[in-house]
Amino acid sequence: MIKYFVLDTNVLIHNPNSIYSFSDNTVVIPITVIEELDSLKSISDKKGMHARAVLREIDNLVRKGALSKGANIKSGGTLQILYNNPETQIKDLNLEVNDNKILMTALELQKKGKTVFFISKDLNARIKAEALGIKARDYEKEKVEYGSLYKGWKEILLKSDEINSFYKENHYTLNNHHFIENEYALIKAENGGTSTALAKYDSQNNQLIRFNDQIHIFGVKALNMEQRFAMDLLLNDQIKLVTLVGPAGTGKTLLAIACGLFKTIAPTPTFDKMLVARPIIPMGKDIGYLPGSKDQKLSYWMRPIFDNLEYILKNEKLGNITSEVLKTPKDRIDYLLKNDLIEIEALTYIRGRSIPQQFIIVDEAQNLTPHEIKTIISRAGKDTKIVLTGDPEQIDNAYLDANSNGLSYTVERLKNNKLVGHVYLSKGERSELANIAMEKL
Repeated sequence: MIKYFVLDTNVLIHNPNSIYSFSDNTVVIPITVIEELDSLKSISDKKGMHARAVLREIDNLVRKGALSKGANIKSGGTLQILYNNPETQIKDLNLEVNDNKILMTALELQKKGKTVFFISKDLNARIKAEALGIKARDYEKEKVEYGSLYKGWKEILLKSDEINSFYKENHYTLNNHHFIENEYALIKAENGGTSTALAKYDSQNNQLIRFNDQIHIFGVKALNMEQRFAMDLLLNDQIKLVTLVGPAGTGKTLLAIACGLFKTIAPTPTFDKMLVARPIIPMGKDIGYLPGSKDQKLSYWMRPIFDNLEYILKNEKLGNITSEVLKTPKDRIDYLLKNDLIEIEALTYIRGRSIPQQFIIVDEAQNLTPHEIKTIISRAGKDTKIVLTGDPEQIDNAYLDANSNGLSYTVERLKNNKLVGHVYLSKGERSELANIAMEKL
């Protein structure tokens, strides 16, 4: 039985390739959706880019008959673009509202005996669809279960003599335990003893091996087990993508910036530059309402990055540059910016670039869609490392949640890859008050 999937505008903005996600069924795009995409296409942000991408795809399919019998699409199904029949009306719905026009298209198909599903990222629109008797679904092709998200480490129990042997030999050969690429371990004594150890998995030899878990960089050191795992990943040049997930105050951004700075301005640097970017997803007004030039506007959005840099550089000299020349953290930050050792940018402005030999940090990555994360990672040039940080429980993007955001999706899809490492950080280290807020509010 052919199913008809009526797509809301927000689904196409979320993923421009979503029209190919419904196998050999019929995808329906109401004409109202085309109008909404048209109103978005001139915007310079990600919505505009996605709107233009969708309209190009639809334009190609229109020439193949999408306005009449339906155009064949590469998923095996067909695409139809339908007008809303003004005779299909519900008394309590205002047809001046675009969402209601889109729902009327779905309702008209259902009245013709079709098996219809309304697909939308908008909870309110899905509620109205269900009230009309139309089956409504979120777009779930790129969703994961955040509650069971891969942590990047696990606990195993060994005998005390095996732990002692691990410390002596610096490795332990696995027999009955399964690990994946770049996963870490907390080893505990199975008899209730006090012996413990931290290790990382060596897939080539199927062993747990010791690593340097007492790293100290620019006055920043790991304060707990998870931070030790994170710093090991951040400083490992063989790992090209690191994802750090966890609540606010767990040290994700601070550790990433400290390690990136070390790798950029060390006596023998690994990278030419550290690039730090954040998506512009406001909780209130958009960036356009802020006064000043682009750089002045960005200073508001990037204040958390500068706060971390100031903390790191408050007692740190820059190579051979003495503290007498660069007396304050601000002086040191300005020096790094002017000498192009650090670049701090809105994520919008790195799209389309090819970025080689850089340590890239994308902060607040939970506000990005899976498609956007893919676009960012594909920007990585030769010898570039990318770090994605964020808290999927604090999302400002209206059409994303803990399960559908690009950060969670990336963690699950790319785990068990030798170039990728991940750690979930759960313990807050910002302050006792911040911990109380995380636990109680």
